[in-house]
Order: sequence, then structure tokens, then C-alpha cells
Amino acid sequence: MFCRWLSIIRRRRASPARRRCSSARGSTSAAEARAAALPAQAQVVICGGGIMGTSVAYHLSKMGWKDVVLLEQGRLAAGSTRFCAGILSTARHLTIEQKMADYSNKLYQQLEQETGIQTGYVRTGSISLAQTQDRLISLKRINSRLNVIGIPSEIISPKKVAELHPLLNVHDLVGALHVPEDAVLSSADVALALASAASQNGVQIYDRTAVLHVMVKKGQVTGVETDKGQIECQYFVNCAGQWAYELGLSNEEPVSIPLHACEHFYLLTRPWETPLQSSTPTIVDPDGRIYIRNWQGGILSGGFEKNPKPIFTEGKNQLEIQNLQEDWDHFEPLLSSLLRRMPELETLEILKLVNCPETFTPDMRCIMGESPAVQGYFVLAGMNSAGLSFGGGAGRYLAEWMVHGYPSENVWELDLKRFGALQSSRTFLRHRVMEVMPLMYDLKVPRWDFQTGRQLRTSPLYDRLDAQGARWMEKHGFERPKYFVPPDKDLLALEQSKTFYKPDWFDIVESEVKCCKEAVCVIDMSSFTKFEITSTGDQALEILQYLFSNDLDVPVGHIVHTGMLNEGGGYENDCSIARLNKRSFFMISPTDQQVHCWAWLKKHMPSDSSLLLEDVTWKYTALNLIGPRAVDVLSELSYAPMTPDHFPSLFCKYALHVYNEVMSVGQKYGIRNAGYYALRSLRIEKFFAFWGQDLNTLTTPLECGRESRVKLEKGMDFIGRHALLQQKQNGVYKRFTMFILDDHDTDLDLWPWWGEPIYRNGQYVGKTTSSAYSYTLERHVCLGFVQNFSDTGEEQVVTADFINRGEYEIDIAGHRFQAKAKLYPFTSLFTHKRRKDDVELSDLHGK
Repeated sequence: MFCRWLSIIRRRRASPARRRCSSARGSTSAAEARAAALPAQAQVVICGGGIMGTSVAYHLSKMGWKDVVLLEQGRLAAGSTRFCAGILSTARHLTIEQKMADYSNKLYQQLEQETGIQTGYVRTGSISLAQTQDRLISLKRINSRLNVIGIPSEIISPKKVAELHPLLNVHDLVGALHVPEDAVLSSADVALALASAASQNGVQIYDRTAVLHVMVKKGQVTGVETDKGQIECQYFVNCAGQWAYELGLSNEEPVSIPLHACEHFYLLTRPWETPLQSSTPTIVDPDGRIYIRNWQGGILSGGFEKNPKPIFTEGKNQLEIQNLQEDWDHFEPLLSSLLRRMPELETLEILKLVNCPETFTPDMRCIMGESPAVQGYFVLAGMNSAGLSFGGGAGRYLAEWMVHGYPSENVWELDLKRFGALQSSRTFLRHRVMEVMPLMYDLKVPRWDFQTGRQLRTSPLYDRLDAQGARWMEKHGFERPKYFVPPDKDLLALEQSKTFYKPDWFDIVESEVKCCKEAVCVIDMSSFTKFEITSTGDQALEILQYLFSNDLDVPVGHIVHTGMLNEGGGYENDCSIARLNKRSFFMISPTDQQVHCWAWLKKHMPSDSSLLLEDVTWKYTALNLIGPRAVDVLSELSYAPMTPDHFPSLFCKYALHVYNEVMSVGQKYGIRNAGYYALRSLRIEKFFAFWGQDLNTLTTPLECGRESRVKLEKGMDFIGRHALLQQKQNGVYKRFTMFILDDHDTDLDLWPWWGEPIYRNGQYVGKTTSSAYSYTLERHVCLGFVQNFSDTGEEQVVTADFINRGEYEIDIAGHRFQAKAKLYPFTSLFTHKRRKDDVELSDLHGK
């Protein structure tokens, strides 16, 4: 079928002439600025003249920051921005990415009118194809989320796909997702338009000016050293794309920016005899690993192959990115897939095969935010081949972060501080991006795990637990047990099981949960972040009282559950703090809070030599004993009495013996290992919110039923107190709510995992933040926030009465399931197991 193209390819292999793409145009303002001397100082210096740097400059200027300098080492838009395929797609898995792409789409539409620069914007729509039912389920989940944030989309049949794009072969399709407002445009021209608008608004732009390193004093940005002199500044923004990693390491105090480049291929053809219409939809065929768009009446098509080629592993690459060597052997699997999808392409002449670098991150999400090591050093990079889609929205959020101290949306999933130092080594990044690039189009079912870069951080118990059947997940580079496979189970089958439905580990987790409720389980929680804060006087208590919302002036040995809030009253951290002695405190936080929490504490703690903050995560192996017989096990290991009077809840007194002692003593009480899947089920059915999933920087204690954990009435000042007092007076605009699915068949229906839309009386009111099967209720439980929107779309106060009077549904991939809503706090109905037919869910409302 495609022998003609293959013969052409063979001829090209024999004569692999390197082709250069035409240079991006420079701007008049940049040329004028190049001739002038650099300013001696500025408020902000941005490094990088691609779409990210120009977007940040544009949005800063729109927000009133005019004293901004943008530096580009080559020419504007001459980096990876110039080679972008020009596809703007809002069909993303993460809501924050959908919102960034949607904002970018709206921004780019009006840029030409604002600047007079043509950007090539054409609304073509996009069609994402599904060759399997699992892929269609994934697209249905995306469709549900797009609809509720106002992006038109629909699931369509193969027949409809053929009507929208007659050149496609649709015989192997089971459906598709159509997003009619997606677009194509010239990314280089978008960057030039953004630069032009920023320049007109006061931003100074200099090309042919390289940043050598950032000057830092006492952990704060003070300026930049360029090849044309120094500029003093308060803020620096690293938008260097391919060079962001090396630039971060070149600072006087290095900044780790974990990204790595791979070669990325796409081909261009000459126009059809009857050129494709400019409005022809863009095609994404993830099961075929390719994308296809109209390009000057012909097509542009590339993809994400299974065997990517990392590049630039030894340091800084060329000044301006050029088209790399053609590699038709490498591209051939994608070419075969393309010809199967569009057989008539055989009649077209290939113009060129473009090979350009593209950066990828360890988790396929872009990187933004302030460095944890250097205040005033911001980063926006690592776009994972979605720079055009995210450029406008990402630039806006980063500018908000700099101007207001926080972005208008929760961007924790994209925050630079989600990574640790171990995830920034070249060896780790090289191996991880070889896995990440194919995953761009691989089917990602819930609870999948990366396979590369594992065992970076392990508990001392890792080998013992592994020998007992532990199956592992990774969090912040730390290995944690998901569950323990019994000897009679097929280990290989469990590892390969991937589904949106009832998972194969269901029975295993059920037995672990049962043991937690009826006997005793031990869970290795060594991965949790652990800090010690000490002082020579009362400074430790004084600063912690200001940084945390609950009262920490408790007797020695007591544990306080508390939040670390920002000025808006939102959670920067949710943790437990034990008072070890009068002047020493022990803090336990979620695993992925290690970098973020450390940076927050260092930023707000006085530089007082009498105050010491130490990360002791590595020093302690943490074992969590759960179950009614836990006290019996501890009694045999401890010289201290374990009666409620001597050892009450939320109290610490001594250190446990090692793991094998616990297991040995616990044998007669039915002890067994348990993993985090069991713990997740238990915490969700107990209505316990978790930071990073349910709680974030925009969530306050009053919105999630935690008023009792805040010292509002004690007259003590703490960060966020003013915002909480105001919220208490005015009311909350969202409430944390539990939903128990009524008409859901666990064995046959799709499961809720997270991010499902919540409907009240048929109207969208929020989304789930986490969910799990409750083995006690024998039903699915979802947690999420409910909002109250007026007919005009304005937010209104959410009262308990509003929650209780609604009829609710949870949308799982387009199918709505009835659910009962319950508010926190409530009386537990989990003291003994009853069949779900006998459970009165109204019992949940109690004390």
C-alpha cells in the first residue's frame, strides 16, 4: 500500500542531506533594543524569548509590572517554539491543563487584533480517535471534564469521524472525542505577537544576549550576569526551554529543574491536488501513536514513538535549535501507522522530515513556580510537547504567582517543588524520559506507576516487605507498598492488570482492610516527611504558633493535628506535630511535602541562630499499627502501661522496637502487613481529607469541617487568621462533602477514581477529589467539594441546608450515578460490619 513512500524513504536514507528550517522573524523592538546598552537594573529579568518567556512578559506587563527585561541568547522564537507543530488542544487529562489550554485558545484568538501580527490562527477542531473500548472510556472521562468547565466537546461515532474527515480510514475505530473549538496556528508568530504587545506595554527586549548565571545573596536573587554586562533585579524567570536545566545549575546557588530533551519527528508533505481546507480537523490517533494536521494544503504528521532518542545528555546544546539529522528508520513505525490511517497519502510528495528537540519532565507535567532554594527565582519550562497549548495559560498563572504571591488556580500538580534532588540527576532523567515520551500516547488507567527511576528512596524494611509479597508504588521518589500479594496469587497477572473497572487487587485489599478492622495491621510509613524544630529558648513555640493554625502549646508528649496556612487561609500543608519537650517539636507531613514544606518554613522562619530546622526523614523508620489489637501488641513491647489514662489518643511516649519484634509479638493477634491502598480506603470512608488530593492552597479549614482544629477563639495571631475570621463571618463558598454511590454495581460498572463531575439537582456543582471502595459499606465513597452557583454563574454561600436538600449524581465517563451526600463531622457506622442492604446511611450525620 505504501511501497512508493518506502522507496522514496530508501533514497533519502542514501542521501541524508540535512535540512534547515527558515529562521523566525525578529521584531523591530528587539532589533532596536539590541543596539542599546542593557539597563543597570530591573524588577524582573526573564531568560528565554520563546512562547513561555514572551507569555510571562506579556502577562506581567498586563498586571502592571512594567520594569521587566526579556533576554534571548539567539533570536526571538528561534528555539523549540519555531519547530512546534502548531496544534492547540484542550483535550487533556488534568483539569488545570484543560484550563491553561482553554485560556491560551481565547488569548491567541485576539492577539492579531491587539498587535497587528498574523498568528495563523484557524479554528479547526480536533478529533481524538479510539481503537479500543478502554481508550474510549478514557476519552469519555476527558469529555465529562471539558463540558463542565465550558469547553464544548462530544463523543462521536466512527461514521461521524468519516463525515468530518473523509480521508481517514475508520474501520478499526470504536468512537472518538470531538472538540470543535481547538485550533492550529504558528507558534513562532504567537511568540512574536506576545513580545510585541509586551514591548508596547513597557517591557524591554534584548536578543543576542546570553545569561551566564544568576547572582544570589543570602538565598535571594540579586541580579544576572550576561555576556553584555550585569543587571540587578529582584526576580528572575527561567524560561530557557532546552537550556533551563543547565542554566539552573550555573547559578551561584544551583536550582534543580528536572527536564531532558528527546528528538521529536514530524513530516511535511506538499499540498494535495485539491488542497485540504484550512478548517480540516486535527487528528490525534493515540493508539496509532500519531497526530495529523493540515499544513498549507498538505499534511503535517508526527507522533511519540516507543523507542525515543534522548539528546543533549552531556550539557548545553547549540545556541539556536536547528533541524537535526533525518532518521527515516526511526520514523518508519509512525509512517506505517500514518498510512494505515490515511491510505491516500501515498499519492503525496514528502517535502521533509523535521527532527527537532523537545523537552520532557519526569511525570509528563510542565514545571512552574518559585525555586525552593532561591527566593525570587521562578521557572516555566518542560512543556512535554504542549508548549503552544499551555503557553498562554501557564504564562498567566506564573505572572499571577509573582505579582500576587499565588496563582488564581491550584497548580500544585505543576509546581517545581513537587520534585526532589534525586529526580534531577542526568542519569535518572535520561532513563525516565525514555519512558515518558511513549507514555504521551499510551493508555493511562488509574493507579499506574512509572517503571524507570525506581528504588531511589527506600525504607530500611524494603527487602523484608518485598520478600513478603509487597507490590510497590512510588511517591516523591520513595517506594511505598500498595498491597501484599498472598503466596497463592498470580503475581505477574496482578502486575499487568490495568482497568477502569474493578481491579484484580480488590480481594487482596479487602482482606487487609478487614484485618485492620478486626485484628491488627502494620503499615510502613517511613516515606512521610519528618522535620524537627528546636530552639534554645521559647522561639520554636512562638514561631510555630504563628505558622500553624492549631494551638501547639500542649503538654510534652501530645500530638496536634494542624494546618500550615497561607494569607488566604488555604492549606500549604496538613500535618501532625508532636511536642517532644518544652523547646522541641516533631513534624510529620505527607511524603510529597518534603521540598514544599521545607521551603515554606525557611521562607517564614527568622534567620535566628537559636532556631534550628532539621529534615530527619531519613533518620526514622515509621511503623503505623492499625486495629483493635494494636494496643495488645504495643503492651507487650512497652514497659509503659497502654491504658487510655496512661496512653491516650494523639499521644507519643516512646520508640517502638524494630519491625521483626512487632511482627513476632503480633502473630498471636493475627497481625499482617498492609499497604497504602487499604489505608486509602480506610481514610476515605472515615471522611478524612488529604493534602494534595482533597486539600490545597485554595482550601480553608472552614470549608472542610476543621474549625475545631483552628485557634480562632484564642486570640493568637497566625498566618491566615484574618482571612478565616472574614470567611467565618461571610460564610463559605464551597464545602467538603462525602458521597456514597447508590445505584452503582461494583462488579460491572466503571469505578470512580478522582476528578468526576458532581451534579446537584441536575446542575454541575463541583468534582470529586478522591474516592475509594468502602469494604464496610460495600459501596463506593467519593469525597469532593460542592459549590453553589446562581443562575448567572456567580458563587453563593454554601450552607449545610443547601447540601442536605440536594439530589446528587456522580458522572463517571458520561454515566451519572445517584449518590447520597453527607457532611463532616458525623458518627462512625464502622464499629461493626453490616450488610449494605441493612445500612441506614442517615446514621452518618451524628456527632
